[in-house]
Amino acid sequence: MESIIQVEGLSKSYHGVNAVENLCISIRSGEVFGLLGANGAGKTTSIECILGVRKPDQGAISVMGMNPSSDRKKLFEKVGVQFQESSFQENIKVVELCEVTQALYKNPGNYDLLLRQFDLSDKKKAAVSELSGGQKQRLFVVLALLPNPEVVFLDELTTGLDSRARRNVWKCISDLKQKGLTILMTSHYMDEVQTLCDRICILKKGKTVFRGTIKEAVATSPFDQFEDAYLWLTDEEDSEDENI
Repeated sequence: MESIIQVEGLSKSYHGVNAVENLCISIRSGEVFGLLGANGAGKTTSIECILGVRKPDQGAISVMGMNPSSDRKKLFEKVGVQFQESSFQENIKVVELCEVTQALYKNPGNYDLLLRQFDLSDKKKAAVSELSGGQKQRLFVVLALLPNPEVVFLDELTTGLDSRARRNVWKCISDLKQKGLTILMTSHYMDEVQTLCDRICILKKGKTVFRGTIKEAVATSPFDQFEDAYLWLTDEEDSEDENI
């Protein structure tokens, strides 16, 4: 299967501290790939380097055969990005934000259809500032999908959503995967990772501690459940105990 995102030896440090060290991942066409780790593990820095918005110290990166630094404008015609935190003009309405975003792309998707898919049709004329946290999160996913992307980056896509809304988003993402969309996502919800991800990479303080399938992650640990295996691989359980 064709590799859509290829990262070899990605390293990035800040003031002598390694944020990411020798990251190597290969993401296939139509795959949902999870980049996991505790806060500060290096996930955001990795994604920013892959997108070309931050320059790595070392490493080679290719997204759909393009260099994200030199081909950034061309690349952004084909990728969608949803970040956990986004800021917009205070009084801008949902429909206005969708129209402005749509105008940035040559072949955008249908925002009416996307708003309907993510249960936001009744909020079209509402100000973004009036939306609940969960509604804003769903809107950010809609905006990420508006470019009609071949690859989409999703950062904590269901933070702030209740169980029903999370499962609705999972279904939409699964449907997009069936249509051939390639997805790189981060998440702190292990049930979400198990439901959506084909393969994962787990980071700990910038270093890769695991790369493979959920089943393989469990097999490398002394546990039977993925969440326990994840905590064991990242030592998050020990870290939490130390802070008590």
